[in-house]
Amino acid sequence: MSNAVKEKINVSVQASQGSRVRHTSLTFNIVNTILLLLFTLVVVIPIWNIVISSFASTDALNAGGFIFWPRSLSLDNYRSVFQDSGMWHALLISVLKTAIGVVAHTLFCAVFAYPLSKRYLAGRKLYSAMGIVTMFFSGGMIPTYLLIKSLGLLDSFWVYVIPAMFSYYDVIILMNFFRQVPASLEESAKIDGANEMRIFWKIILPLSKPAIATIALFHGVAQWNDFMTTKLYINNENLYPLQMRLYDIIVQSQASSELGNAGQVVLDTTTRGVRLATIMITIAPILILYPFVQRYFVGGTMLGAVKG
Repeated sequence: MSNAVKEKINVSVQASQGSRVRHTSLTFNIVNTILLLLFTLVVVIPIWNIVISSFASTDALNAGGFIFWPRSLSLDNYRSVFQDSGMWHALLISVLKTAIGVVAHTLFCAVFAYPLSKRYLAGRKLYSAMGIVTMFFSGGMIPTYLLIKSLGLLDSFWVYVIPAMFSYYDVIILMNFFRQVPASLEESAKIDGANEMRIFWKIILPLSKPAIATIALFHGVAQWNDFMTTKLYINNENLYPLQMRLYDIIVQSQASSELGNAGQVVLDTTTRGVRLATIMITIAPILILYPFVQRYFVGGTMLGAVKG
C-alpha cells in the first residue's frame, strides 16, 4: 500500500472520529440543556407561585389551586403583616444583628486564619486539631444554654453575635485563600518596615475580597434566618428579630382563623396569605443582596472546595 493511500485512510479515520466526538458532544449538550431547564423550572415555578400568591386577593386565595398569575392584585397580606406594632422594631433588630454579626464573624475568623496560614507558626498543628474538633463535636443544647447563662448573655442582644463569631469551616476557607497570596508581597512589605498587623490590614485583606465576601454571605444568610437563638435565649420581646415576630404573627393568624374571628392581624386576609407574605419578607433581602456578591461567592466556594 502506498504512503498516499495510507495518508488518505488516516485522514478518513480521523474525520470519522471527529464526527463521532462532535455528535457525542452535541447529544450531551442537548441532554444537559434539557435537564437544566427542567431543574430550573422545578426551582423557579414554586418560588414564582409564592411571589404571585402573596400579592393575590383573599378571594383568589380562598378559591385555591395553583396561581400562576393573579386575577386581582392586592397588598392586604403585606398590610396585615406590617400593621403589627412591633414589626419595624423587629426589622431593626434583624438588620443590626445581621450587620454586626457579619462584621464580627468575618473579622474574627480572618484574624484567626491569618496566623494559621503560616507554616512557620509554632503549634499550628495543635491549633488546627483543636479547630477540627469543633467541626464534629459540640457541647449540646443544655451545656450551651448553661454556658450562655453563666456568661450573662440571656436576654442580651450580644447573644446573637458573640457565640456565632467563630466557625472553623470558614477559617479553613480563609486560611487557604491567604496561602495563595504571594510571599514576595509580604517580604517586600517587611523590607519597607511593615509589621504583621499592617501587612494583614493593608495587603492580605484587600487581596482576599472573594473569600471575605463568601464568608460574609454565608454568615449573613445564617444570621438573617436564625430563629432558634431567640427561641432558646431571649424572653424580652424588645429583642425579638423579624423571624420571631413573623412567627408570632402566623401563630396569631392561625389561632384567630381557628376561633372564627378575624383579629387585627388577619383583617381581610387568610392565614395562607399572611404566611406567604412573611415568606417573601424574610427572603427578599437575601434575594436582593445575592446578585451583588455572587461573583465573589463562586470564586470563594470553588477555592474552598478544591483546597479544603
